[in-house]
Amino acid sequence: MNKAELIETVASELNEPKAQASRAVDAVLRALAEGVKEDEKVNIANFGTFKIKHRKERQGINPATRQPITIPASSTVGFTPAKSLRDTLNGNARAH
Repeated sequence: MNKAELIETVASELNEPKAQASRAVDAVLRALAEGVKEDEKVNIANFGTFKIKHRKERQGINPATRQPITIPASSTVGFTPAKSLRDTLNGNARAH
């Protein structure tokens, strides 16, 4: 699913125009990004946790020249799904 499909799904679920669903999706994505940036972690119950992962500086090889290079330290975001999401993905969802 891409962002446009997500917006379409949200619009359908809420029975709202796509423009309003787009604003809602954008607001959620901005909030997630800001939350991870400020708190280094965003936990959404029954869905999962977005968390900053820090990568150390490391040695690599330039594939074009085969020369060694230093890859600088960087940060990225990881996602750990909640047990309920893992269960859903694995077909173990409980009936509510």
